[in-house]
Parts: sequence; C-alpha cells; structure tokens
Amino acid sequence: MSILGVELRRSAALGAALITVVIGVGALYAATGRWSGGWMALAMTIREYLLLLWPLALMAGAWQGRREHRAKVGELFASTPRPPVRRMLPVLVAMACTLAAAYLVVTVAGLAWIVTTARYLPLVNFVVVTGVGVLSVVAAAWLGLGVGRLLPALVTVPALGVAGVLLVGVGSLVPPDRVAAAISPVHGTSLFHDYQTIDSRVSGAVAIWMVALAVTGLLLFVAAGRRARLAAVVPVLLGLVAATAVVPHDQDVLNWPVDPVARELVCTDDTPTVCVSRVHAGVLDAVTPPARDGLAVLAKLPNAPRAVHEDTGVVGFGEDRATPQEGVVTIDVRIDRRGRLAHPAAVVPEIVAGLGVPYDGKCRNRHAATERAAASWLLGREPRSDVGVVPGMLAEDPELNAEAVTLWQRLRRLPEGEALARVTAVRDALLVCEDPVGILSGSAG
Repeated sequence: MSILGVELRRSAALGAALITVVIGVGALYAATGRWSGGWMALAMTIREYLLLLWPLALMAGAWQGRREHRAKVGELFASTPRPPVRRMLPVLVAMACTLAAAYLVVTVAGLAWIVTTARYLPLVNFVVVTGVGVLSVVAAAWLGLGVGRLLPALVTVPALGVAGVLLVGVGSLVPPDRVAAAISPVHGTSLFHDYQTIDSRVSGAVAIWMVALAVTGLLLFVAAGRRARLAAVVPVLLGLVAATAVVPHDQDVLNWPVDPVARELVCTDDTPTVCVSRVHAGVLDAVTPPARDGLAVLAKLPNAPRAVHEDTGVVGFGEDRATPQEGVVTIDVRIDRRGRLAHPAAVVPEIVAGLGVPYDGKCRNRHAATERAAASWLLGREPRSDVGVVPGMLAEDPELNAEAVTLWQRLRRLPEGEALARVTAVRDALLVCEDPVGILSGSAG
C-alpha cells in the first residue's frame, strides 16, 4: 500500500483522473437537456463522451509508460532480480483505480442533477452500461501504458490520442454494424428518444473487447523480450473474434433498442385519466392539470376523448405508427434541462389542435387551417401560429394562419349551436378519413 501511495503521488494517475473529471463533468453540464430525462439517458450520455475520455486515458497511460525511458533507468531496472510484474503492478493499479474512480465521479455528478426528478431506475442496465464505461477507461489506460513503454518516443502520446479518437469515433461507424458495436464503446449511445437503452449482449461484447485490449496493454507493459511482445497481439485477435461472435445481429437491437418497461404507462388514480410513460413518471403531476383542461375544452364536442396518454411510439426506429385508441388523445411529453415538464403551456393547445383525432399516418385528409380554426373556436381565442409555443413546430406558410383566421371569423358570426355542429362535422370527417375542407365555410359538398 505504501508503494501504491507513492505511485499515486508521483505518477500521472491523479492528474489524469482530475482531467477526466473536469472534462467529463464539464461536458455533461454543458448540455444537461440531453440526459435530464432519466438514469439511462445519463449513463448512455457518459458512455458517448468516451469519445473524449477514452483517448485521454490512452494518452495518460502512454505518458506514464514512458517514465523509465524519460528517467533513463530502463537498463538499471532490467538488471535487478525483481520480477517486472511486481515492479509494475503498482503503476497498473494506480492508473486503473484513479481513472475508474474518475468515471464514477462524473456519473455521481450527473446523478446529483436528476436524483430528485428521475423516478425510473433500470438498475441492471444502468450498472452494466456504467460498468462497461469504467472498464473502457481502464483498458485505454493499460493499453496506453503498454504502447508507451514499447514506443517511448514523445510523439507516441499525441499519436495515440488521434488513434483513440479514430478507434472510438470512426470505429462506431464502420460497417457492418455488429463489428462497430463490438469494438466501439460509444456505438448506440446517441440518444434519439427517451426509451432508448443498450442491449446487454452489446455491452457484453464491448466488455470482452475492452478486456482483450487491457490484457494486451498489460502484456506489452511487462514484456521483457520480443517474443513476449509478439504474444501480446494474441488477446486482441481472440477478443475481436469473441466480441463479434457474442454481439447480436438484429439491426434494431444494435442501433436503437427500446426498453419496454420505460414505455409502460403510469396513470392517475382518478378521472379523467392522464397517463405518461414510466420514464416520465416524475412529471405526471405537472402534466395532469393542463391535460384535463384540454379534455374539458374537447368535452364541448359529442363523444369527446375521455383520457390523455403520452405518445410512446418511436416511429422511424424499427416501428410502425401505433393504432390510435378510441376515446384517447395522445400528446408528446418533453423534459426540460432540469428534468421537469418542458413547455407546460403547450399541453392544452396540443390536445385541442387535432380536435382529439390523432394522425394515423395513413389518411391524407388533414387540413391545418381548418383544424386550427376549429380548435381556436373551442379554445375561445383567435387562431395564431403555434411556432414557439408547441415544441417542434417548424416555420409555416404565413398564409396558413390568415386562412385559419378567416374561417374562425365565419364561425364566430354563426349561432353557437350551428358553429359547434360545424366543428363537430370537421372532427367526424377526420375520424372517417374524409376531407374537412369547406365544412367550416358551409361550402362542403
């Protein structure tokens, strides 16, 4: 332990750990909105940041591996009877412990941000994804130690940094996907939706590959001759074969697997029922009041929806659009950078906007101006563009809202009963996949 203490004080281990913490925490808190949605989002984001942390650990190991060369004591130590493994073990342990601790500190720093808002904890997946991240930085440090001792030139350190970026970054994109998933710890970590996870078989393949790299680095670091150094290549080859054999072949599992438990709906005990996905359970209390306000607006229509559910579909990621449920209006639930409900003012307009009729992806009967005019009449306000109010709204044709205002003004000049009948007719047309154009103006044939 005393020798390990000396290594911690004199080696590059503490410095590398400190830099890792600064870069990792800085990168996390520079974009909290990317991972504020939950525990898995945090674990996957930190794994994605291995694009920075892995080359850093590789360079730190290479710098430390040059120490005997820098101090010009290589021949002196080689002449001592003490086995090389015992002499170098404290360096290996110091680098492994400090960088592993640094990765965990970055994780804890992220947890401090979401611990009061994130309710859903997939413990096994979170531990596995985080554990593979820890193993990755240790493997990088050990590989750097071995290469740094084998090639002690100063240029080795920056060259390894570039090689690390290529292996982790470009390696995550090389075809086929199953090879990329096996060799790059950042493959599949880019978040596209809040129900995303990493399949344990993919994590297992990455773990095998990282262990192989770590063993190669260890053998290079303690190798005393040419044959021993050549033998160090064997673990890399075996690890690559084993990792690619373990990794699954399914493209959806490799690239964007979905956690089905995270998508399960959590609902209010009372009615009208409001449901959100389990991963968003922390904002159910915030969603419920405006969601019920939206249902109250739609209640002016006959046979109006009686419940609001979060839309948990992930269309475009190996899934088709879900079939709409009768009596249910769906909304998107978005989380802000603090882990709370983002844009609460958009909930009511989003519920009323389609008159309670979700788009099924098949009918080509939607008419934005007509729907906006009808929804605005129900809301009791003049139509206005929802750009900047409803998240994700793109810039629109300026004539669209003008058309909606014209239709809305015609509705207002009608007796309330007749206006409600026309709005109901628009809703009914949408339900049966008919064109609603002309209904509000009284020109529908």
